[in-house]
Amino acid sequence: MPGATRPVGGPQLAQIRRVVSEIPGPRSRELLARQRTLVPAGVGATLPVFVEAAGGGVIVDADGNSFIDFGSGIAVTTVGNSAPAVAGRAAAQLSRFTHTCFLVNPYESYLDVCEKLNTLAPIRGDKRTILVNSGAEAVENAVKIARAATGRPGIVVFDHAFHGRTLLTMTLTAKNKPYKQGFGPFAPEVHRAPMAYPYRWPTGPENCAEEAAQALVDLLDRQVGAENVAAVLMEPIQGEGGFVVPAPGFLKQVAAICRDRGILLIMDEVQAGMARTGRMFACEHEGVQPDLITTAKGLAGGLPLGAVTGRAELMDAVPAGGLGGTYSGNPVACEAALGVFEEIEEHDLLERAREIGDTMLEHLSALADTHEVIGDVRGRGAMVAVELVERHGDRVPAPDLTARIARRCHENGLLVLTAGSYGNVLRFLPPLSIPDALLEEGLAILSEAVAQEAAATG
Repeated sequence: MPGATRPVGGPQLAQIRRVVSEIPGPRSRELLARQRTLVPAGVGATLPVFVEAAGGGVIVDADGNSFIDFGSGIAVTTVGNSAPAVAGRAAAQLSRFTHTCFLVNPYESYLDVCEKLNTLAPIRGDKRTILVNSGAEAVENAVKIARAATGRPGIVVFDHAFHGRTLLTMTLTAKNKPYKQGFGPFAPEVHRAPMAYPYRWPTGPENCAEEAAQALVDLLDRQVGAENVAAVLMEPIQGEGGFVVPAPGFLKQVAAICRDRGILLIMDEVQAGMARTGRMFACEHEGVQPDLITTAKGLAGGLPLGAVTGRAELMDAVPAGGLGGTYSGNPVACEAALGVFEEIEEHDLLERAREIGDTMLEHLSALADTHEVIGDVRGRGAMVAVELVERHGDRVPAPDLTARIARRCHENGLLVLTAGSYGNVLRFLPPLSIPDALLEEGLAILSEAVAQEAAATG
């Protein structure tokens, strides 16, 4: 019977790396052939192996290979796959009821999640939260709320940004391929400013924050008209854009610029939030208090749930019936989210994220000192990346080298993800449940892959 001998997942899964077949193995190749007859070609996979179990710091595939997980489902299983509090709460809710639609018959777990987010969010004053299904939906609703509260249409976003794949969020996203090519026309009243990207700022990192802030002022005051702008939307650390950590002070300058012009500031914490960076929200590192915050990904430990949290007077500006959806705030996902909060608090995962980050940054910085192809090492907490270039001094992106290193890691039992506007960033998002031994083994595999590919490049 299919699945009869499938391994048990969650934290009890053996925390070992094991490669017993070529990657992908025969069973995964069989399933991939089936996928091609059932699923559109536009749905791809970074590591095309079919998963049987996951937990702690590993993913086990259908061929019995056990991979060290440096991806967390793109920052979703931050507290660990099938973490006990998440799985337990979700399972218990499944036995009570699976759905009523909160707009028809509400339930207390929705309120509990909102109360928790209202308490934790670094936003001034009284707060409100709406629950939705995904990060893109959270961003869409944040824009709706901002426009309703201000009566203004314009939204300003930044270069290298990623905010989702719907019509509006695809418009907000900067990178054309594969996210936007052929999908236009796009939504109106979206304007783009330069991101304070220290490694690639033309006049150097020391000028980055001030010059990027001035460029934003110029866009708002001269090109668009600040009175036409509802909100500035930004990621406190850019995700798909390459884990770009804005130059120190830039976020505070953006907040001040918005405040002086009556423009709302929306922080997209979909990837960086929920303990990933060693703070509950990444904007806390800069002491910034936005007007609205979007969350998703790590919020419910693998179940689909997103949220918008914001100042009460803004959230209440939308008339009755203007917010919500059939599945929004599903009760099973709400219980899973409450389990995520339990895991973070019980196991001090904010501190664990900082520990992981310290280990990774130290290792990767040493690796960069040895190999010129690593142009930049950056990140916060367990959200870390390296940017790969042809040579250290020229900063020419090296996407082919990046893909080869990722492939070599995959073949040796380490799951890594790529990112960046130029496709030349390796990003690392290990679950906070990963044991130290697996973390260090994964970094050793990465080091060997970099050394081998750098030598082959010459």
